[in-house]
Amino acid sequence: MKINLLSFLCAATVIAYLQRSALSVPSKQIEADLALSPHHLGLVWLAWYAGYAAFQIPAGVVADRLGSKRALIAFAVLWSVLTAVTGAATNFTELWVYWGAMGIAQAGIFVCATKAISATFPKTEQALASGALACCMAGGAALSQYVTGKLLGPRSWPEILALYMVPGLVWALAFAYLVPPPDAPLVLGGAAKDPNPPPDDWEPSPTVAPVPWGRLLTDRNMILLCTQQFMRAGAVALFFTWFPRYLQETKGVSVAGSGAMAAWPLVAGMLGGLLGGTIADVLLARTGRARLSRQGVAGVCCAMCALVALAAYRAETAETAVALICVAAFCGYASGVSAYATAMTMGGTRVAPVFATMNMNGNIGAGLFPFVVGRVVTETGNWNLAILLFGLMFAVAAACWAVLNPKGPLFEEPK
Repeated sequence: MKINLLSFLCAATVIAYLQRSALSVPSKQIEADLALSPHHLGLVWLAWYAGYAAFQIPAGVVADRLGSKRALIAFAVLWSVLTAVTGAATNFTELWVYWGAMGIAQAGIFVCATKAISATFPKTEQALASGALACCMAGGAALSQYVTGKLLGPRSWPEILALYMVPGLVWALAFAYLVPPPDAPLVLGGAAKDPNPPPDDWEPSPTVAPVPWGRLLTDRNMILLCTQQFMRAGAVALFFTWFPRYLQETKGVSVAGSGAMAAWPLVAGMLGGLLGGTIADVLLARTGRARLSRQGVAGVCCAMCALVALAAYRAETAETAVALICVAAFCGYASGVSAYATAMTMGGTRVAPVFATMNMNGNIGAGLFPFVVGRVVTETGNWNLAILLFGLMFAVAAACWAVLNPKGPLFEEPK
């Protein structure tokens, strides 16, 4: 059950990031077609992340009411259709509304996925399972950058968005029919048995006690976890939004070339997610020290990101800048794995509200990053400032990890 479930969750992650990154490479063409400026497109990305962030907690409620499987199917169909609908936009308002709605529809994917991983995998495997998802996030975004760069020209950006709807619908259909429901027994020797029961949260949850939001929102370590997520996820949004445009504007790279080059940091991020999860789990298994294996790994990786970004800011060629940003992406994704695992530890049996709160803050940061960059570039014309902001945000995240030290679940565990 674990491998089958994780395979489907990873496939959904690749598809989701393929779709959510689809506006970055053709950003200049979108601006020309719809008479927009970088500031306008920054607002469009802000709408996506605002919707995504605002509906983290409601999406968790939907998953509890419908069950994770039914919720994921509904979300995947909805966000895939909205990806195609966005291509029909004829002005800024329509683009803003459609893309914002798509962000709302994608809000449930990682709330459901994290609950399933927490319920299915032991603690010494949760970081690696989270690393697999992080790998697929970067992989989907890398695929989007590369494929969109190749398709743009022969096909228009609305046609590309329509094409990207298809894999989401195929995934939803396969998930519905190939992952058995929990009440579908396997008959062995005349006895109905289920040797691979689904996670506890796979079906609609029974009524549970209200979430103690006061403790959740005021706990010192929770505030630090949310702050690092705001900074780290905000900085990583560079790869899904403005990075191809940065290469086009500052290094003279072609549209197709920018898509191919922008994919490399995300490939590095895939490796960072897998290796970061592996290292964190090995350290935890061998030392039993969560502070070393989670906070230590994340803090060092974020500090490395900040230093490498400063070097990339001063890089003169596209190749040098991309190589340095690849190192930053590797470290950035490696640190993100620890954030997921720490949220699971702090959540205990109430992972959904803890993870949703953390992820909501991350996506507020991710929405503000492209908006701020678009506004600054519109005012100054200096695209290099995007890299400087990227490094500064990772420096703050490193400081948060240096003092974050959760000692266990936030809430009292049921006996």
